[in-house]
Amino acid sequence: MSAVEHSAIAQQRGNWASTSWLGFTLVGAIILFALVTPLAFPADPAKQSLRHVFAGPDLAAPFGYDHLGRSLMARLAHALRLSLSIAGAAVLSSSVVGIAIGVLAAWQGGWVDRFASLVADSFLALPGLLLVLMVSAIVPLQPLAFWVGLTLVLWIEYFRLTRAAVQRLINSPAVEASRLLGFGPIYVFRRHFWPALAPMMLTLAAFGMATAIMSIAALGFVSVGMRPPTPELGLMMVELLPYYREAPFALMTPVIATFFVLLGLNLVAGGARS
Repeated sequence: MSAVEHSAIAQQRGNWASTSWLGFTLVGAIILFALVTPLAFPADPAKQSLRHVFAGPDLAAPFGYDHLGRSLMARLAHALRLSLSIAGAAVLSSSVVGIAIGVLAAWQGGWVDRFASLVADSFLALPGLLLVLMVSAIVPLQPLAFWVGLTLVLWIEYFRLTRAAVQRLINSPAVEASRLLGFGPIYVFRRHFWPALAPMMLTLAAFGMATAIMSIAALGFVSVGMRPPTPELGLMMVELLPYYREAPFALMTPVIATFFVLLGLNLVAGGARS
């Protein structure tokens, strides 16, 4: 490979690294806003005041007020904490389940592999939002229902990628040497499998977070997600949509927040993928 090609590859990697760091910075700023806002502006996101209906910004509510006189900043911070918490929990649980089953299926092979693949294909046959709705009808607590439903949707990709990667690595000379020397599955996974899986898992985690947040917002937007007066991004959009002429900024607040969350996560995923 020529020096010019080396330079081009290094430049491309540097660009992707900067893109990834930009995504991390954006997501970190949003998380910081969601955590610090209740401390700096301790307003009740559900408190109504007819005197403040669509009132402008003030010291108590720097983003102004909505159609019921509630602080938009307090509601937005609560909505971001709720969506990010559910999405993060779903990504964590689905990655643990998917990676564990994927490694087990590739390691054991035979009927274990066939059964795990059959279960994954069965879940894949159901639309993701439909599966979340089915779980919501069974589980009474809405955040818990979203967590369980999104976990059932997201674990499949972790399983399929892990299974494919481990099947390629399991017969490699390094893995065979470790097994012949008596090292157990935990050592083999940590020493040989995880270094190859980690970049893919980071990409999947970022995309999974984005998918989960979009799913929660989409269900809230069609009024089958979180119930009022719970602040949630999609629910805030649908509540403020009839007033887009009177208060366009109020409607754009959750829209812009959702856009920047998804943009940051996609930048993180793009940088990790490179």
